[in-house]
Amino acid sequence: MSSPVLPPQRTPEPAAVADWSPVARGSHVNQTPEQREAAVKAAAAARRSKRRARLLPHWLVIPAVAILAVGTGYPTLWQLWTSLHEYGLRQQFGQPAPFVWFANYTQLLSDSQFWAVLIRSLVFCFVAASITLLIGIAFAVLMSHVGKGPRLTLQIALLLAWSMPIVASMTVWTWLFDRRRGVVNYVLDMIPGVAMNRYNWLEDPLSFFAVAAIIVIWMSVPFVAFSIYAGLTQIPEEVMEASALDGASGSQRLRLIILPMIKPVIAIVMLLQVIWDLRVFAQIRLLQDAGSSATDYDLLGTYIFKLGTGAQNFAGASAASVMVLLITITISWWYVRKLLREDAS
Repeated sequence: MSSPVLPPQRTPEPAAVADWSPVARGSHVNQTPEQREAAVKAAAAARRSKRRARLLPHWLVIPAVAILAVGTGYPTLWQLWTSLHEYGLRQQFGQPAPFVWFANYTQLLSDSQFWAVLIRSLVFCFVAASITLLIGIAFAVLMSHVGKGPRLTLQIALLLAWSMPIVASMTVWTWLFDRRRGVVNYVLDMIPGVAMNRYNWLEDPLSFFAVAAIIVIWMSVPFVAFSIYAGLTQIPEEVMEASALDGASGSQRLRLIILPMIKPVIAIVMLLQVIWDLRVFAQIRLLQDAGSSATDYDLLGTYIFKLGTGAQNFAGASAASVMVLLITITISWWYVRKLLREDAS
């Protein structure tokens, strides 16, 4: 006699099982109104906490943005307003400033002296920034390969050079390149065939800007060296060990591994150096006080200073300042776009 065939048993759905489980019955069915209200309040509090966590970074940025808006926004707006008006010595004593639209910019752009200073400043800043970057990378690589004692000594020396006030360091550099008692002329004059006795470094524009570039590079190398060194410390040791096992030489590791990995750091440091060297003022002005203050020895900073303070043409100086700001934004935007494109790829 055959056994009866039983109908297949339906397995309850997971949701149904969950709904009819004691835990589910206790949490959905048998909750008191007070418990349901407490659960709703807890969910609302969790949502508010998440919202506050998302907004916290924005609230923390607001003070910095406010300080920048007050510290740089107001002077920028004042420069823009002044550049669109006739503003000279009479306006300093209360005379009205007529609105002249873009007449100051037209006069500035039609001045051959401005273009000569602009080209000279761009060449100076890119040359000085490039040499600073190369020397800074060399010091950073040196610090990453020497022992603790030499590295600490080198870092202290760089910090001392970096922290020295500009006026104090410029006094020392002026003594070093002095035509009568300068150490540089004395040492070079000891070389056979080199006549450097009483040579005036600040008389010829080429040697003048060579001295200025040496001083600017000397003051800027510590920042670049420390920034690049910080990037080098982030390279994993496993990568360097693997490249050494593969037989890569030191130059190959530097060119093919180290530099590509710290490329973002190098790019931002180069951008900052170009901006700083484009706006250099104190070093050039102090060298002009020790040598010649003719127009051939001007960069943008001293040119704007003479145009405003010397010629009392504050509107023209404001227009030149706005032009420098536009050049800085253009250079910065090019670098930022390049970095964003590399990050996206």
